[in-house]
Amino acid sequence: MDGSCTPSECSYFLGRVHDELHGLDAAMKAGPKGPGHFPEPIALIAKLDAELGGDRSFKNLKEHQTLLIGTRDKINTWMQGHPDDYR
Repeated sequence: MDGSCTPSECSYFLGRVHDELHGLDAAMKAGPKGPGHFPEPIALIAKLDAELGGDRSFKNLKEHQTLLIGTRDKINTWMQGHPDDYR
């Protein structure tokens, strides 16, 4: 995403990234291997949440877009190094 989207498109996209990260967070914490198996992704999402301060508004997500997308990308990279966890 290059930052040239319309507010509506950006709102949907950023909200979706946020929701997907939190769905993943819940799944990692509830999974049979437990949260201790996923310390890096869980820590990345916790850092994101601390920065967002509980504010999921488009304005706040847009202000933290770099962190939000960076968190997603770091977790994707982490997941690629752990393929047995995602089959």
